Amino acid sequence: MSINPISIVSHASISALGSSEEVVWNNYVKGKPLFKKIPFQHEEVYVSKLANEEEEKIEALKIENQKYSQLDRSVLNAIFSGRKAVKNADWEKETIGVNIGSSRGATQLFEKYYQEFLTTEKSSTLASPTTTLGNISSWVMQDLGIDGVALSHSITCSTAFHGILNAIAWLESGMSDKFLVGGSEAPLTPFTIAQMKALKLYAPTDENSFPNKSMDFSKARNTMILGEAAASFCLEKAEKNEKGIKIIGYGFGSEKLKHSVSISSDAECLQTSMKMALNKANLEMVDAVVLHAPGTIKGDTSELAALQKIFPKELPALTSNKFLIGHTFGASGAMSLEMAILMLKNQQFIENPFYKNKSIPPTLKSIMVNAVGFGGNAVSIIISINS
Repeated sequence: MSINPISIVSHASISALGSSEEVVWNNYVKGKPLFKKIPFQHEEVYVSKLANEEEEKIEALKIENQKYSQLDRSVLNAIFSGRKAVKNADWEKETIGVNIGSSRGATQLFEKYYQEFLTTEKSSTLASPTTTLGNISSWVMQDLGIDGVALSHSITCSTAFHGILNAIAWLESGMSDKFLVGGSEAPLTPFTIAQMKALKLYAPTDENSFPNKSMDFSKARNTMILGEAAASFCLEKAEKNEKGIKIIGYGFGSEKLKHSVSISSDAECLQTSMKMALNKANLEMVDAVVLHAPGTIKGDTSELAALQKIFPKELPALTSNKFLIGHTFGASGAMSLEMAILMLKNQQFIENPFYKNKSIPPTLKSIMVNAVGFGGNAVSIIISINS
């Protein structure tokens, strides 16, 4: 069953790749990993941080509005990308839905306030309102000065894509004409990094200049790196905007867990989501797939196995962006979607250095993007370009 296409009217992001479309694309073309080492306990760890220029832009938000100095980085990054996406879409201040999610939410502020509580046995006045997950979309809406529904949620690493599914439902139902969607994450905090190290997922610091070996299907160690990012997209029904990037298929799936962080060896949830997306797009093949591929042994190999089940005769061209910017949790699907959009716009496939494709399509018409997270849930989105 095909769907009525949804137009991606505009997009914007902020990450180690930059914040302007030109700079972001240039960094993709360069293919140079954007990792830095930061102190962590008695050692150093790799992370993907905002560049100095982007840091200044986030700091400028705090100067612009004193209230913003009390907000978490996850909220500030979402405000920045959301503001830019709406400006690029040339949307007026009208009724617009907002659904920007986060896997972890206000990690920086939560850890700060909890440490203060342990020390003083008192809670800061703003601890509760500034650390709720709904804080992200509501502040984006406040910043834009718009009316409409504001929704926030956390469905681990597929959070941003579940936001897109939700927006599609609102648009197709007629309950909204425009929706701003995306994901934001600022997980570079001691406790968040410690959690990933406790799971033995984090990359060791003795690796070479490619610490996140996403799509290296022969690696012997997990190599996940955390990154900070936010990406936003303006969506409308396609009949109102015939040209440009379209969402032509979507799918979702889940699987029964054997362990809280497990996924089956052939990612059954991803097989379900990819089958559904292809069915809704009326396609048997896509030109390329942007993998979730977090850089872990199980995560990467299970996704490849799922792809081999869905495309048994020949795989599409495969790639990912985590070798450049690491894993941005709830923003990761959004960052992967932006990568796919830029590849369609520029008609250039960005290869992952750890995987050799048998062939690269001369033209790109359709790209599938995958997201999968803790909890055995997955979402697949297929986009296409019309000139």
